[in-house]
Amino acid sequence: MEKKKLAGKFVIQIERCENATWQGSILWTEKNVTQQFRSALELIKLVDSAVRK
Repeated sequence: MEKKKLAGKFVIQIERCENATWQGSILWTEKNVTQQFRSALELIKLVDSAVRK
């Protein structure tokens, strides 16, 4: 059986909820990169792009 490597660890900070969605920041711990997001969809896209690299 082949073991898969974990794609990444993230720290997500929700700062507020406006227009029925989240705004905040996400820290990719392995790369020490922080990015702001303005919606839950944008958060998902940031995580997806990080794990694809």
